[in-house]
Amino acid sequence: MAVCGPEGVVVRRVVPLPELDGLVRRWAVDHGVNVVLVGDQTGATQALDRLTGLPVPVTSVRERGTTIAARRRYFRDHPPRGWRKLLPLSLQVPPEPYDDYAAVVIAESYLAQKSAARIR
Repeated sequence: MAVCGPEGVVVRRVVPLPELDGLVRRWAVDHGVNVVLVGDQTGATQALDRLTGLPVPVTSVRERGTTIAARRRYFRDHPPRGWRKLLPLSLQVPPEPYDDYAAVVIAESYLAQKSAARIR
């Protein structure tokens, strides 16, 4: 999960599904969220089911390729150390969940598309 705006990432966190709706509701109020994006792949149906009845629109978005971009972003923020520096990043998997990075990638793509549409 991530809250992003034109200024960048406000807050991000990996959230277990049972906690999703409560945290989304809290962050929507705390951060003035005006849309909730849900990636259309793994777990999308369960996430969308939990987010019914929110006071802001919930939109399913295409998330193809976000895992690879999220992995790159994770390793940019947390470069491998020790012997792991010798392995190509393409052969490594982050040692912790990094779905929050995927949420950031999805949000940035969405915001870029909206910005491009305004320019046209």
